[in-house]
Amino acid sequence: MKKSSQALLLKIYEDNPEMRKIEQVVDVLRNGGIIIYPTDTVYGLGCDIYNSRAVEKIYRLKNLKSNKAYLSFICYDLSHISDFTRNVSTPVFKIMKKALPGPYTFILQSNNRVPKELNSPRKTVGIRVPDNNIARAIVKELGNPIITTSIKDEDEVKEYSTDPGLIYDKFKSQVDLVIDGGPGRLVASTVIDCSEDEFTVLREGLGKTSHLFD
Repeated sequence: MKKSSQALLLKIYEDNPEMRKIEQVVDVLRNGGIIIYPTDTVYGLGCDIYNSRAVEKIYRLKNLKSNKAYLSFICYDLSHISDFTRNVSTPVFKIMKKALPGPYTFILQSNNRVPKELNSPRKTVGIRVPDNNIARAIVKELGNPIITTSIKDEDEVKEYSTDPGLIYDKFKSQVDLVIDGGPGRLVASTVIDCSEDEFTVLREGLGKTSHLFD
């Protein structure tokens, strides 16, 4: 049977994700597929971090050069942070524990378990643990992180990042699966650089920072 050139649109409810559908998403990822999925901020474009061909496809979709890109990935919780980072101090870990799950991206020093396609020129990696049951269920079932990068470009109308139907119409020929997890948000995550053992807010996003450093 000839494979359809259009992505599958899959409705999943964030309050109680159906395991059967989560497994369907994970099958796509394990076969090198590209997905669009909800987070606690904007919708994300992602793949299995260990599938180099899928990672390269995302670079092409985003029109990025791998040696200059800064892609982050989603973990299920903090227990696997040490698998991909090094030199995480106690103060940094305490801040992350306070903030996550939540709309934050933490930039940390990466170790050699981070795939070379994802290692930034500074040898750092962005870590997300979103407050979204769908995204976290996917990662938990897959057994390792997935890439997260916003599908919203500066010149796109804002609805493409919030309405799953419009997202599907725009990307159905470029990805393998789009999850309809309800309306997304317009504001991206707050990015905090902790790679030098200090806290530098690189981008003010949805996550508030005032309470983190009390």
